[in-house]
Amino acid sequence: MSPFHAPVAFHAPDGTRLALRAVGDGEPLICLPGGPTDAGYLGDLGGLAGHRRLILLDPRGTGRSARPEEAASYRCDRQVGDVEALRVHLGLDRMDVLAHSGGANLAVRYAARHPRRVGRLVLVGPGLRALGVPVDGGMRRALALRRAGEPWFPAAFAALEAIMAGSGGDWEAVAPFFCGRWDAEARRHHAAGQPDNAEAVAGFAAEGAFDPAATRAALAGFARPVLLLAGEFDLNSPPAAVASGAELFPRGACVVQPGAGHYPWIDDAERFVATVAPFLG
Repeated sequence: MSPFHAPVAFHAPDGTRLALRAVGDGEPLICLPGGPTDAGYLGDLGGLAGHRRLILLDPRGTGRSARPEEAASYRCDRQVGDVEALRVHLGLDRMDVLAHSGGANLAVRYAARHPRRVGRLVLVGPGLRALGVPVDGGMRRALALRRAGEPWFPAAFAALEAIMAGSGGDWEAVAPFFCGRWDAEARRHHAAGQPDNAEAVAGFAAEGAFDPAATRAALAGFARPVLLLAGEFDLNSPPAAVASGAELFPRGACVVQPGAGHYPWIDDAERFVATVAPFLG
């Protein structure tokens, strides 16, 4: 089946109906969102759709995809089968994959299990739990302090300190730390990308979802090019941690986008596309 005329829905191995949307032209690029939430917040990835046809998957239980009968199937490792079902549905022998945030955990688990089915792999602001790369409070605090001149900093930093101390804290108050700029566009984008299925969020990282030692061992022989792109100010995926993640791939490279946060295609679309499009070829 041609990926250019694929139906907008297919079925996972357990029968769950999964939805996708296609944007742009060119060779297909499978896009896995974070959250877990639907892929709508990825948009056209800052214009990357002008270079590749983006195949954006709504993970199970999000967007237009159905909620599964078994809540246990939300687990990251269980969703590897969903990605493989998408590849089969599109009729692709090998596919390039771009994943953002928590979706990077699913992407690397897929690459570890199906290495011959992945062409090039792009991990943007990646979650690193599947690789076992630690991100500590000190790393996040140091990044946060670099934003001390911002008008929103005092309230956001107080909330961050409370969260890291385990004494509560308002997650919405720290939202500016995830953006290179905190303007009206960033506020709208942040609101649009928030998960609305708490069960899917909790289930994704449930016990057994990750096996870092096994994943790292499998990826030690992964011969395909991998790009890890970090935003300079990304509190979720600090550049130092992302660089450590890149070292786990034989052909891994880390690029830090200046002035960007967790959504670099929003902060500077032109720079984002100028980095990712040539890598994809």
